[in-house]
Amino acid sequence: MTLRESAPMEDSRARMLNPLQLAYIGDGVWELLVRSRLIYMGRGARHVHKDAVARVNAHAQSEAFRRIEAILTEEEADVARRGRNAHAHHAAPKNQDAADYRAATALEALIGYLYLTGQEERLLTLFKCSQEVENHAQE
Repeated sequence: MTLRESAPMEDSRARMLNPLQLAYIGDGVWELLVRSRLIYMGRGARHVHKDAVARVNAHAQSEAFRRIEAILTEEEADVARRGRNAHAHHAAPKNQDAADYRAATALEALIGYLYLTGQEERLLTLFKCSQEVENHAQE
């Protein structure tokens, strides 16, 4: 069972999507993963939103991307590179660093690609790896 409405997208079709389309869906998937993780961690409803906002922003996502960048496959690195180099029709939000924003877009594009192509196991592996530093800080 999956959240996808239809069968996973073929890799060739997913690679033809604009990286900003991949980042758009990846942003939603990333937020769902973060919120789910917070609930599983036992965070109260009052704190979940605040904690999620702290983890779903350009800086936090760029840090998460840096934690997994070295373990990406060549194919994943290519998708992330396309996301990083994509030109949005708007500047990074004024409270976000442009380099962080590009790295966050790389992460979101990668997450979107893995989700759309049905690579949930790999997506969850990368998500877990991206959170490991945070896990040790909470112990």
